[in-house]
Amino acid sequence: MAKSHALPLNERVSVNNTLQRLSDVVILSLLLSLLAFRLASLHRHGTTWLVAFVCESWFAFIWFLYLNARWNRIVYRSHPQHLANTYGDLPAVDMFVTTADPTLEPPIITVDTVLSLLALDYPVHKLACYVSDDGASPVTFFSFSESVEFAKLWVPFCKKHGVRVRAPSVYFSSTEPQLNSSADFIQEWRHVENEYEELSRRVASVNNEDQIPNYHSNDEFKDFFKIESKNHPTIVKILWENKKGSEQEGIMPHLIYVAREKRPQHPHHYKAGAMNVLTRVSGVMTNAPFVLNVDCDMFANNPQVILHAMCLLLGSPDEGNNNAFAQAPQQFHRALKDDPFGNQLVVLQQSLVPGIQGIQGPFYAGTGCLQRRKVIYGVPPNGSRFKKKGGKFFSRLQLLECSSKDNSTEMLSREELQLFYGTSMEFMHSAVQITAGISSPGLPSDLSSRVAVAEMVASCSYEFNTAWGDEIGWVYGSMTEDILTSLRCHSMGWRTVALMLDPPAFLGSAPVGGPASLTQHKRWATGLLEILVSKKNPVVSVITKELMLRQCLAYLILLVWGVRSIVEVCYALLPAYCLLSNSTFLPNTSEVGFVVALALFVTYNIYTLVEYFRYGLSVRAWWNNQRMQRIYSSTAWLLGFFSVVLKLLGISDTVFEITQKEQRRPGEDVDDPGRFTFDSSPAFVPGTAVMLVNLWAFAVGLLRVLNTTDAEGPGIGEFVCSGWILLCFWSFLKGLFGRGRHGIPWPVIGKAMVIVGLFLQFYKTA
Repeated sequence: MAKSHALPLNERVSVNNTLQRLSDVVILSLLLSLLAFRLASLHRHGTTWLVAFVCESWFAFIWFLYLNARWNRIVYRSHPQHLANTYGDLPAVDMFVTTADPTLEPPIITVDTVLSLLALDYPVHKLACYVSDDGASPVTFFSFSESVEFAKLWVPFCKKHGVRVRAPSVYFSSTEPQLNSSADFIQEWRHVENEYEELSRRVASVNNEDQIPNYHSNDEFKDFFKIESKNHPTIVKILWENKKGSEQEGIMPHLIYVAREKRPQHPHHYKAGAMNVLTRVSGVMTNAPFVLNVDCDMFANNPQVILHAMCLLLGSPDEGNNNAFAQAPQQFHRALKDDPFGNQLVVLQQSLVPGIQGIQGPFYAGTGCLQRRKVIYGVPPNGSRFKKKGGKFFSRLQLLECSSKDNSTEMLSREELQLFYGTSMEFMHSAVQITAGISSPGLPSDLSSRVAVAEMVASCSYEFNTAWGDEIGWVYGSMTEDILTSLRCHSMGWRTVALMLDPPAFLGSAPVGGPASLTQHKRWATGLLEILVSKKNPVVSVITKELMLRQCLAYLILLVWGVRSIVEVCYALLPAYCLLSNSTFLPNTSEVGFVVALALFVTYNIYTLVEYFRYGLSVRAWWNNQRMQRIYSSTAWLLGFFSVVLKLLGISDTVFEITQKEQRRPGEDVDDPGRFTFDSSPAFVPGTAVMLVNLWAFAVGLLRVLNTTDAEGPGIGEFVCSGWILLCFWSFLKGLFGRGRHGIPWPVIGKAMVIVGLFLQFYKTA
């Protein structure tokens, strides 16, 4: 309940970015000037000039998208110390953690994440944690069942001593008791540390069900007997229940294990399907009005993260708050120095997120997000506002809102309600309570009485002929279900807010090595392009729904990754083509266009370098991100593009690939983790081909210059551009001579040589 005369929970601050605006406009002006020069002299040049004009037009469009997204920078400051004066009773929160494969995602990592959530600074009776195991692995279940006893030690220890980092592996590896600490604290610290080390040992010692102690005689594991990861019934286990009146009440929040039903003949929709199951299971068990979800490797780094998020979502009690969710930027623990794989996203998030926050707000990133449950159920900011209807589900949801607010369900029959929520009366009742804004759901205190209902709503056939995956829940149809769900949220008229805290809200692990990094970017590029070519793309939402035009342009920054790959590969091959065919695609040094192109090259690189300095990063970090941008666009994004093309042609479907989670300990002997690694993945073929083409062309062009005095042909610009590409792909060049995982496999080189041969044949016949 909100109190009168309350102190503000947050402040909205506009950031002065006049210099950045001016720099963005200058670079855009140089791009347009270069295009004007090319257009004016297009009739005097060949095909290469036209190709360059098309590519540079695309680059100007991309830069305009960035300029739009960065124009109005807004930051929020939260004041959790004011919550007690504003809200006497904080809302409940259901926390979701998802994992899928105990091999790629070691269970101890997921256990650490869950332990950090259970120990957050928030009323224990207001929290419940649900773990989704999409692989239905007895190893994962064993790990969590073993962790419960340790959690009973860990959560009170953190609350008692004000532990800041509440992931035990991070805490014990980076903290030692102070010399002036009391003997009791040191003794307790050592005891908890020893218990955690014992837990880690037990978890690490089990790699399959045969290694689980008493596996066949323990009734807790009977549901896992003779099942397959993609063919099994629903498994719901209450690992810990915070029962009222029990001796251990208030020790820690509820902890529930969920493995949804999977059958080969039923689509399971990857992570989006798992999140929807968790939404329904939690809806019939605890039904909190807010939901926090994190990936299995992203632990809570700031124990007050929920309190800060509530400041942004609850806002002032005297004004309507249209923030659907609070999204924390993805930041990483023990990240490699200088970001050698360009996937830590520091500058991208620091520069774009405050700018997009000045429009409709940041995108949902799939992890580190606290959101309103009613938003998941498709309710717009104003339940009665449907100026632009999105089909039968929207219009019927409007009726549902009206009926729930009038405390009357006669307006909708049971069959009509089933079109939204499915056949479970318990879940329909809980959903109507949320959409009606009832803060006290009044669910039974005994969670075990709801297990049967939870198993029902987690079945693989429950969503048939319902709105799930479309107008309700996480949206299906893309590998990047987070962006698609975020787009639906903004299209309903909601705003969102960034949860940018110090210390950071959550910390995860960034992929290490070439294969893992390219796998992640391929999945992103594929999913983003799936959205762009679908009927749910942001352009359609601007016309038919409540999405702002500028927010649409911000979405396009990501959605066009797959298309960018085609343009960037063409531009990367242009200097090689000109060196081989003795032609040009850049203005001569005597032309004004050369000055414009040179000024653009220098200005852009200085601008981006200064941006990295602004956020405390090094020159090497800047260069690593520059070169990895070229590598990703020529490899992972390109494969993502062709994956979607094959899907549209009906030749093959896209495949979801899990990114392997790294588990490194301090002091562990790792063979240069920042060095680029390779495998036989097709993703490395186009990058190898681009490198080989430019290497051959540079050598041919250099020999031609040494052996002829002909003034015609490529100039210094073509040599600089080809050399720049070779520098960007230097890791591929070294891979030709590397060994083991640091060398490019011969099958990849062979396939790349075929592409090089086709390119050489093309330039000869062109």
